[in-house]
Amino acid sequence: MANATHDINEIKRRMHGASAALKTELSGLRTGRASAHLLDPVMVDAYGAMMTITQVASVTIPEPRMIAVNVWDKSLVKAVEKGIVDSNLGLSPATDGQTIRLRIPELNQERRKELVKLAHKYAENARVAVRHVRRDALDTLKKLEKEHGKDEIERFTADVQKATDAGIAEIDQLLAGKEKEILTV
Repeated sequence: MANATHDINEIKRRMHGASAALKTELSGLRTGRASAHLLDPVMVDAYGAMMTITQVASVTIPEPRMIAVNVWDKSLVKAVEKGIVDSNLGLSPATDGQTIRLRIPELNQERRKELVKLAHKYAENARVAVRHVRRDALDTLKKLEKEHGKDEIERFTADVQKATDAGIAEIDQLLAGKEKEILTV
């Protein structure tokens, strides 16, 4: 199979995309520690359009449990506050001029367990995405079996399974790291 190497690289790239998406989702989970990524889902109504918070302000972490949002345009401070409150992140903005401070509250044990459940849900979605890529690859191989012979197809099928196992292992590793972070903060 002349393009098998290209195909396996494409399959690995697609599988890695699932773990990259998981990384992004996990970075948004609030662990009790300040993270600039916590504000990634916040949208601000600015200049007649919905924008991300990073398009209208700089986000810094001056302390382990504090996020500072420095709004560039004074007229947008109220809109940024509203975006933060509307995002349902459970953060209360304290405004001082063009700087909005967000104190990250301690997590109680119940909330930690909820976050771990959510992390597991995200990880399972990523595993399913990897399995879908595997299924698509195996379906394509079945169609090519007559052209390339059984031995070559079996070898390629083994490569697809190795890539799948590596993708699932990467997802499990990301989940374990996030779970430890949530439970030990």
